[in-house]
Amino acid sequence: MNAFSAIAEPPPRAVTDAPSGAGRTLWGLRPVDLHDRYWAALGVQVVRVGDTETEISRSAELFLLLDRETLVLFDIRQFLEDFTMLEPSLLRLRVQDRSLPEYAERLVTTDGDRFLRFERDYEPNKAGDTLRVALTESREVAGNWAAIEPTPGARRRLSSTVPRWRSIARRTEGVFTSISRADKSDHLVRDLVARWNRPDMTIEGLRRWKDAWIAGEGDPAESAPVVGRVWIGAGRSGAGRPVVGPDILWDDPEQRPEASPLRWFNIEPKTDAVERGIEQQSAHATSPAKRVFDIAFAVLALIALAPVFPIVALAIFIEDGRPIFFSHTRESIGGREFGCLKFRTMRKNAEEIKAQLLQENQADGPQFFIEDDPRITRVGRLLRKMQIDELPQFVNVLTGDMSIVGPRPSPRSENQYCPGWREARLSVRPGVTGLWQVRRTRAAGTDFQEWIRYDIEYVENASWTLDFRIIAQTMALVLRPLIRS
Repeated sequence: MNAFSAIAEPPPRAVTDAPSGAGRTLWGLRPVDLHDRYWAALGVQVVRVGDTETEISRSAELFLLLDRETLVLFDIRQFLEDFTMLEPSLLRLRVQDRSLPEYAERLVTTDGDRFLRFERDYEPNKAGDTLRVALTESREVAGNWAAIEPTPGARRRLSSTVPRWRSIARRTEGVFTSISRADKSDHLVRDLVARWNRPDMTIEGLRRWKDAWIAGEGDPAESAPVVGRVWIGAGRSGAGRPVVGPDILWDDPEQRPEASPLRWFNIEPKTDAVERGIEQQSAHATSPAKRVFDIAFAVLALIALAPVFPIVALAIFIEDGRPIFFSHTRESIGGREFGCLKFRTMRKNAEEIKAQLLQENQADGPQFFIEDDPRITRVGRLLRKMQIDELPQFVNVLTGDMSIVGPRPSPRSENQYCPGWREARLSVRPGVTGLWQVRRTRAAGTDFQEWIRYDIEYVENASWTLDFRIIAQTMALVLRPLIRS
């Protein structure tokens, strides 16, 4: 197997794109910086052995413990349940890289795009085809790793600081390389382009044009013919040649910008409330007047919808028996757990079926979503289409666990995925409806990012005007299928 069969995108260009090796940057960021900011966007701080200069962040939810030279990408979602259920101090992970070619083949051209030669590199990957990394929730364990001397026995010394019963081992597949291997790290960054839909989460100053991300108002994307997902560096938008993504045009060295500072999740609140852990809650979202409105609205809604409940209950019972309602544990204001009520729309063995469908998950965050979900009953599909399945949540509004408008109610396992988002959304009651429900696009790979964005936006801008606008848009969404039919 060679690199052409293993790499879907065009091979890296040794001359025309930018200086080779460690000198390459994108938006002022080196490949290692792009790698670390990708993980930061997922709430994970990369901590390297012996790196005592990097401060262990209080905003990170997890810490990825790597060697000094390692870059790695893998799907972290599969391990979130381990941390939620088993609460290990250390998760030792073996990453298998099945994409490694027997050799790398590179096209070398002149500045004028004239072909010079092909080059083949038969040097094996220094890290081999298996990489050992670790994950932890503990700032103490991450700090210990950063303080250990980068020697071959570093991992054993780290393991000796964690009780054996607090350590678990797992395997997964991914992509990895060494920082010192410029060609392979460039390939890993190209793989990052394919994975990362929203680099603006942790990289400031980016703007989007079609599927291209560009930094700086001085770089018009229109002059760069691009097809597919492309990241365009400073001074490179006028490259003149078509670029087929996923690909990167590295910074022009003469126009290389200063790298922007890392701000976790790039969520900029209008006050410093989020940075202080939302110590002061949104005045409107937690006001007594809003609570009075919620109670009045919920009572009127339940009275108006009273004839609907027995009809829905009968339909569910005829198709799939009892129970009629489904209660799922979610978190309310301050992290208080409650049973979020819904009409049952899934089969009784939905959780068993879900375990068999995890590989088909189309959501980009902790949610589970697939088109034509086989767990949903025929009645359930109709209830979801007509937005009827969530009507019992008006009872949760009366008990004080929910509001009419607010962030989407989520379980603890999902709220652990992004600290800044979690602290903001748990400062107010979750809503029967909200910004995410009326604005989400369901575009592939963007659902979770939109969820974070709209929840934060609501907490920052909560007002009567915004609440009434969301209620009106929700009613329009509910009535639209009825009008069309």
